[in-house]
Amino acid sequence: MSEPRRPRILVVGPSWVGDMVMAQTLFAELQRQRPCDIDVLAPAWCRPLLSRMPEVRQALDLPFGHGELKLRQRRAEGRALRGGYDRAFVLPNSLKSALIPFWAGVPVRTGWRGEMRYGLLNDVRKLDKERYPLMVQRFVALALDADAPPPALETIQPPRLRVDSDAVAAARADQRLADDRPVLGLCPGAEFGPSKRWPEYHYAAVARHWIGQGGRVWLFGSGKDRPVAEQIIEALPEAQRGEAAILAGATSLEQAVDLLSVTDAVVSNDSGLMHIAAALGRPLVAVYGSTSPGFTPPLGEAVAIERLGLECSPCFQRECPLGHLNCLRQLEPDRVIQALARLPGVPR
Repeated sequence: MSEPRRPRILVVGPSWVGDMVMAQTLFAELQRQRPCDIDVLAPAWCRPLLSRMPEVRQALDLPFGHGELKLRQRRAEGRALRGGYDRAFVLPNSLKSALIPFWAGVPVRTGWRGEMRYGLLNDVRKLDKERYPLMVQRFVALALDADAPPPALETIQPPRLRVDSDAVAAARADQRLADDRPVLGLCPGAEFGPSKRWPEYHYAAVARHWIGQGGRVWLFGSGKDRPVAEQIIEALPEAQRGEAAILAGATSLEQAVDLLSVTDAVVSNDSGLMHIAAALGRPLVAVYGSTSPGFTPPLGEAVAIERLGLECSPCFQRECPLGHLNCLRQLEPDRVIQALARLPGVPR
């Protein structure tokens, strides 16, 4: 007797790095309920993350730029997927994100209400933000019955990215990175804007301390973050600069994931790389300023969150509306250094 066919599920994924990492909680919950084939429709840059999630069968590239409607192309994409799926989950709240599953004729299309999506979605959930304060709760709740109680954080399987040792070795060789000393990863950038960026001189103070204890420092980020990384290097004593490597803009996302996986600790702004580091199980100090860990905290076993909690924060603005950025400038590097020292697994 043949085994029953596995359910085929299409997920329209988010477009931000951190959100995609956290979406793994939904994939894990679906697989926990019943083994299934999960395909994720998302921008092509997401493929390196999705390929490291064992719950996902394949990534389907979404060939549209951010904000592009392109109805004709979306209709063609949807029709090309007809008959392929039993259920769809739409994680973004936009109307356009629900179009492809609709045109694909997926029988059950689930998502939060969002932008007037009645008809496009036929399993529409009304979001109570107080009932579901965390993003991961909102993701996992879509896999549950609509009247189920909110999933408690301790019941949610946190994101866990897998890495391949051969890929790690290849990334080390490509970037000419030695493995003879403890490595601190620094993630000083943030796509959201300046109000999430801990000052470069504070990062430099942490780097000086780590290198002074006999370690090395790797600076991660995109090409946009390279100028900040260079400022951090310039703030180091000349004798220490050879112990710091700028990887911002020099690695692919695949390589960044692989290299982050072999760091001994990470210090990061509230960013996508912060969530990647947590999902890799790295000891992590996350620095918060204009945002709050109350919605999208890094989910890891060795995580410390450092924030001042000033009266004016969190403001959730891209730039400080008061012009002083005190929520980050006044957060002294000694606090982060001490938090690092307290984390389990960090070399002493």
